Amino acid sequence: MNLKRVDRGDVTVLVLSGKLMGGPDSVLFQDMIKDLLGADRKNLVADLKSLSWVNSTGLGILISGYSSVKNAGGVLKLAAVASRIESILMITKLTTVFETHKTVDDAVESFGGE
Repeated sequence: MNLKRVDRGDVTVLVLSGKLMGGPDSVLFQDMIKDLLGADRKNLVADLKSLSWVNSTGLGILISGYSSVKNAGGVLKLAAVASRIESILMITKLTTVFETHKTVDDAVESFGGE
């Protein structure tokens, strides 16, 4: 997985690409979340448009990130979820946990920012 950070006002967009499958991906994602929370960046959007696959460990990484952000008083939303990954979220009932948006712009605007 590749991970890129893009700040848009008071919202940080995390652009995930490739496959989210655990191992080093977990460390990369958690370190990024920890750094952002440490810098008081608590409005986060995970852009999943370029994420081609996620397995059960990858779902765990997203859930762990969500929990870390929520426990710090922040919000992590998902945006541009590919249909294959959206199916996985629906089957696992994670659509009841994550707030999802069709586009990154919609997710950013939902914070009342840009």
